[in-house]
Amino acid sequence: MDKSNLTQFGRAMSQLGIEMIPAYSPEARGRSERMFRTHQDRLSKELAAAGITQIEAANGYLESVYLPAFNAEFMQPASEEGTAFVSWYGKEIKEILCEQYERVVGKDNCVAFEGTKLQIPSDRHRMHYVKVKVKVHRYLDGHLAVFHGPRCLAHYDVNGQVKQDGKLVA
Repeated sequence: MDKSNLTQFGRAMSQLGIEMIPAYSPEARGRSERMFRTHQDRLSKELAAAGITQIEAANGYLESVYLPAFNAEFMQPASEEGTAFVSWYGKEIKEILCEQYERVVGKDNCVAFEGTKLQIPSDRHRMHYVKVKVKVHRYLDGHLAVFHGPRCLAHYDVNGQVKQDGKLVA
């Protein structure tokens, strides 16, 4: 783990303002590992004692018996009434919850991304983007976009063809 080189998940959490508290040592992970071991040991014994051998029956047992008993034993009421939910405001959430990769624009005004060349269309802001650092966003549906700072330079289909208003540009 490297605190300065975030994973895609770490980057997204940072952009959302969520502080992650990673466990960088076995000691820090010890409590969760002990909990997993306890569940694995306890649950297998309870399922055997109940004569459960099928997955569907085990899932039913988890829902109706095991989790309610576990929660009754260990669940603590909230220290304050109300919700801790905070509504999101800011840029579009899809621009955060996507993969983002930094690239440098080549001499041909294209960005190389996983074997595909993404041609940056001409625009009114610059003559070209040669040697400029840009970010390539890959969205859940596979389409791509290239950004220079906050400005989206172009959207692309999964094959790297430029799209405008959701349609391919010839």
